[in-house]
Amino acid sequence: MSLQKLRNKVDRLDEKIISLLNLRASAIKTIGKLKIKHGKSVYVPEREMEVLNRIAQLNKGPLSAKALESIYREVMSASLALEKSLKIAYLGPQATFAHLAAIKKFGSQVTYIACNSIAEVFWEVEKDEADYGVVPIENSIEGAVSHTLDVFVDSDLKICSQLILEVTHNLLGNCPLGKIRDVYSNPMVFGQCRIWLQKNLPQAQLVDVSSTTRAAAMAKKEKNSAAIASLLASQVYGLKVIASDIQDSAHNVTRFLVVGKNIASRTGKDKTSLLFSVKDRVGALYEMLLPFRKYGVNLTKIESRPSKRKAWEYYFFVDILGHQDDPLIKKALGELEKKCRYLKILGSYPIGE
Repeated sequence: MSLQKLRNKVDRLDEKIISLLNLRASAIKTIGKLKIKHGKSVYVPEREMEVLNRIAQLNKGPLSAKALESIYREVMSASLALEKSLKIAYLGPQATFAHLAAIKKFGSQVTYIACNSIAEVFWEVEKDEADYGVVPIENSIEGAVSHTLDVFVDSDLKICSQLILEVTHNLLGNCPLGKIRDVYSNPMVFGQCRIWLQKNLPQAQLVDVSSTTRAAAMAKKEKNSAAIASLLASQVYGLKVIASDIQDSAHNVTRFLVVGKNIASRTGKDKTSLLFSVKDRVGALYEMLLPFRKYGVNLTKIESRPSKRKAWEYYFFVDILGHQDDPLIKKALGELEKKCRYLKILGSYPIGE
């Protein structure tokens, strides 16, 4: 078959794809009206996961599963925009990794609100200025994001979804490597690039700032300076990429949470996050964990944080596999509640990635 005939075939396929996408969009608009009529949330994490899993099963190639998921992320983003004008708050400013995570989750067809702090992300959702918020919770190298854990203590928002973002760090600036005196970035990012910095910029001063994009803005202004930030930040702030992929680990990923006011339904592949405080006595924490062992509930994470209300009083943050409505988890949580001083379920949500 000639090149022109193949192109004509592609054109005819495009016509069918556009027609089918618009038929899908019409059905989505009708679904959106029904959701609003019955007071239901437009974004449904469990349905999102169902669609993506089904697409992966239907895919026979040659498109990769990852490529097809990216395409459908945008299809679903456009669909959400048809149902309701969604607003998503994230830890800003523009081009932070939280911004990249939000785009990965919700696509380009929703409105994004940059916030100055993790607490502000929660406030925007609590005040209904945003429908959902995207916040970091842990990094594979540096561990838990303590600010996010602390805000959960006083917030009534629920975790309704999660996503994993592969993080690559890049040295950005407008001067040669040998002339760099100051490097700006977030403290956690410096921790993820420690070996590279010691080897390549041992004399440079590391200057902590609140975000990687603020670092890029500083590097743009200051002579003989650089920033560690994303490739998107280099485009936004007009900086050259001096060195790419400078993180110490090839498997540097950050887990982000989507917080909102709705609770996700069971999918059969879920995770539940909760926090509790214990009475100050010997063996108290061990006793709190016994119900999970008794009912065969798998703990995937446990973190402690000072309560900041009383000296030597701590909150424990725990992730378990399963949904809070699963019978065995209900029993385990019921026994835990009787034993601990305070228990709060932060949410059950699809594991997804």
